Amino acid sequence: MELLEEIEALAKKHAAELEGKVNARVAEMESDDLTHFLVYKVLGVSTEEGKMIDIYQNKGRFLYRHAGAFLESAAKMCFAHHNPNADSIRIPNTLGQRPKTFEIDCLDDELAHEIKWRDATTDGDHITKEHTRIKVIAAAGYTPIRVMFYYPNRVQAVKIQQTLETLYQGVCGHYYYGEAAWEYIHNHTQIDLKGILQHIADSSQQG
Repeated sequence: MELLEEIEALAKKHAAELEGKVNARVAEMESDDLTHFLVYKVLGVSTEEGKMIDIYQNKGRFLYRHAGAFLESAAKMCFAHHNPNADSIRIPNTLGQRPKTFEIDCLDDELAHEIKWRDATTDGDHITKEHTRIKVIAAAGYTPIRVMFYYPNRVQAVKIQQTLETLYQGVCGHYYYGEAAWEYIHNHTQIDLKGILQHIADSSQQG
């Protein structure tokens, strides 16, 4: 029950911060220069629709940021509840000069977890950096494990993830995504994180 309450408190904190940032940005946008709406109209988008698109574009950026930060923090809380010594650390980059260090989101004994709520990147440089990161982690004596709760939908982003999965396998690491990610958290920590989030979501809807 204690962990449930901690995650509920974390969810309320992020929800309040999200609402505050969104409200502030919407108020700020009231004084925006809207001359670019001329181009919207040329492309068949009305002024009213253009305003809503701009508002939701800004809301989306805040939402994605808080959704990711919340879920990744909640997952770390599960690891820490299972093993109080589990924590984020930085290790030196032994294969290059940039970056100087790599972060392990949650080191649980020898298991080095990279926790992502989702990853929709299509940047090829992302593969190179991640390849170096997991080789450095493996060379340090840890097992690289990627836990990503939501898989991307776009074809190019999926290809990036498939390549990353192969890279993890190449250093005897593990890659869990989608339902397998939730199951990994549950099996490893004995905590049903997905069930906790469903409970919070249901309670929020009832409230």
